[in-house]
Amino acid sequence: MLGAARMALAVLDTQGVVTGWTRAAERLTGYPDKEIVNRPAATLLDRPGDQGALGEMAERCRAQSGWDGVAIVRHRDGRRLRLVLRIFPLLGPTGSRGWGVLARDEQTPGAELSRMMLEPLLTYSPVGLAVLDTDLRYVWVNDVLTYGGTLPREQRLGRRVREVLPDSDHVKEVEKQLRQVLETGVPALNFEYLGASPAGPPQQRAWWNCFFRLEDSTGQVLGVWYMAVDNTESWQSRQRLALLNEASVRIGSTLDVARTAQELADVAVGRLADAVTVDLLEAVLHGEEPSGPVGDAPVLRRVAQQLSHDARPETTADVGDVLQRPPASPSACCLSEGETWAESLADLSASAWLAEDPTRAVTVRTLGIHSVLVVPIQARGVRLGIATFLRSRSCPDPFDQDDVKLAEDLVARAAVCLDNARRFTRERKAALALQHSLLPRGLVPGSMLDVASRYLPANAPHAVGGDWFDVIPLSGARVALVVGDVVGQGAHAAATMGRLRAAVRTLADMDLPPDELLAHLDDLVISMVEQEGAEAPAENEQQSVATSMVGTTCLYAVYDPVSRRCTLARAGHLPPAIATADGVVAFPDLPAGPPLGLGLLPFESVEVDVPDGTVLALFTDGLVEDRARDVDVGLAVLAHALARPATGLDEMCENIIGALLASPPRDDAALLLARAHGLDPGLVASWDLAGDPAVVASARELATRQLADWGLEELAFTTELIVSELVTNAIRYGADPIHLRLIRSEALICEVFDSSSTSPRLRHARTTDEGGRGLFLVAQLARRWGTRYTSAGKIIWAEQAAPASPGRPGSAPEFT
Repeated sequence: MLGAARMALAVLDTQGVVTGWTRAAERLTGYPDKEIVNRPAATLLDRPGDQGALGEMAERCRAQSGWDGVAIVRHRDGRRLRLVLRIFPLLGPTGSRGWGVLARDEQTPGAELSRMMLEPLLTYSPVGLAVLDTDLRYVWVNDVLTYGGTLPREQRLGRRVREVLPDSDHVKEVEKQLRQVLETGVPALNFEYLGASPAGPPQQRAWWNCFFRLEDSTGQVLGVWYMAVDNTESWQSRQRLALLNEASVRIGSTLDVARTAQELADVAVGRLADAVTVDLLEAVLHGEEPSGPVGDAPVLRRVAQQLSHDARPETTADVGDVLQRPPASPSACCLSEGETWAESLADLSASAWLAEDPTRAVTVRTLGIHSVLVVPIQARGVRLGIATFLRSRSCPDPFDQDDVKLAEDLVARAAVCLDNARRFTRERKAALALQHSLLPRGLVPGSMLDVASRYLPANAPHAVGGDWFDVIPLSGARVALVVGDVVGQGAHAAATMGRLRAAVRTLADMDLPPDELLAHLDDLVISMVEQEGAEAPAENEQQSVATSMVGTTCLYAVYDPVSRRCTLARAGHLPPAIATADGVVAFPDLPAGPPLGLGLLPFESVEVDVPDGTVLALFTDGLVEDRARDVDVGLAVLAHALARPATGLDEMCENIIGALLASPPRDDAALLLARAHGLDPGLVASWDLAGDPAVVASARELATRQLADWGLEELAFTTELIVSELVTNAIRYGADPIHLRLIRSEALICEVFDSSSTSPRLRHARTTDEGGRGLFLVAQLARRWGTRYTSAGKIIWAEQAAPASPGRPGSAPEFT
């Protein structure tokens, strides 16, 4: 530093012997350090033997702790030099360690200017400057490092760094840097550390430093000198900006209200406050908008809280607790007025809201909370709750205006994310309610099938999809199983799912074979897409509904408990899994068929045997496929889980869900399990009839006798009438062969088959008509009736309610 200013420096011990000599001093006097070091400084004077002058100079230096003046010095070549000297003491831990002498030639051009510039720079510079010896003891400091006299030079000079600066890990790092500069000579630039101020209150400050090694003309290390600047404001500004940038990334990563609130608490703790709590109005958690003004004593729910690892305070409530704040509390005032509340609790008696609640005052005192900041959470003109920031003994600084502004900025960003999450919660609840209303409330397949199902909504931004399943009772004790998957997610997918599910039920009531049902459903989808596209071609929502229809997949299966066979057809859907009673799982080779709405290839159906105890598993792709797992791997896992022993279908469902969905799915997942129970042969009676009207009486007699065997004599009269009318119609309007079958299940079913495809028509005969009342009579006597077409003809059927038979449903009745 002195070399850069072209100033000569000599260091003298207490006896006036030269112990240090710089290159500038050599240039000024001509003496190299090897000729002058360890010699009395008086030998340089023009009259070295003038003891009186020397004694007077030494006396002035001792009396005034230094001396400024002019002295005559002999140059090495004999010339006389008038040097301006400045002598100052060098102090050690036990007193004086000698003197420092700054010299310059009075006749040197610019010397006076250099002195005028250098002295204010060193002494009055706003940058702290200090010189330390090799033991890291202070030998010189400027006025800045005296902190306006609160830390006098005497408290620094002669003392080590660790004795002056407050002890901390940061001070140890400072000493480490200083020793490294001493050893290597490499300056340490832009070294920044946090620590308390050596003078004044123990507040956290940021210091910027540069360290340099100090050497003499021979390269001997004399010590180090450093520059120090209080960089707290700049550091705090950078920290606040970094915190806001981090908050913009971390807060609002999901559309979950509680998660977003917790992210706000996590970001702020440790960097703005020791403890942070987030309390919201109850309506916000349900996705609703708080209505009306907030009352004087608002009821809030603790949604999130976080403490720093070294913070002492523990909040008085847990997450999930309901809190009712008194009217004078900061929470109530902040929420009702919509203004930030900041208060120092150094004097608890001065706080009105603590005076009203002595218990809370004791808690605040015990936990060491000294500063509280409450910020309203409000977005788009709606107040959602409050965020409370607390500081305790681990963070001694109270909240200042910059902290308040930072907290308000953080909460403002979080408030928008919380309001977005609230709105999403509302929309998601509405979509889920729509979806659940469209899914079957209860699956009642009858005694022929045991069923269990699971439906898991997608854990995705839209959160609602179009997967569906259904179990539909059919005529002849048969049951239809259906599962489908609509393209896309959202409310439009759920609405499309509801429309398709209703369409499938309508087509199922027509007793269509699976392949024909899918063909009619495909035509219906194409018609709906064309209609909606023509009505509103420019509306995105309508286009999304139409788009969700095209590409819908569906699997339709009909199980017949009499034949113990299942007929299946699929439209681009995954095939079902079939698990036999001995644990063998297979996926039937079922033609895929095109997805609905494409109108390409025809659909094909396949029949498979379904022995008793066999489990049919119908599912959507969200169960077996995701980004980390191929569908083939998912099907293998499904087969393994399906083969595991289980006490029932519900446990089997849990096994499958646990094996395939360890985390919430990104796509909707539907699973439908059905265990088959074939109808006991003793509950089915069938007869071949001739195409002669005389056989009608025989048919009635056969039916009556069978009802007596089943213990259903009370149904004999109505059954005789139904059999008589159906057989008569088959003989009169149908064709041979004619077949009569009675089935005893939950209902008594009467079926008459003939080879004609002509369907009978229900007529309302006039009083003068001689016929046309047969089917009308059947419709009045039966619970329901209808026509079912087969490849060889048609079946007219009628169903009556029947009392339950003793024993297990589906088994033959016991006879005595």
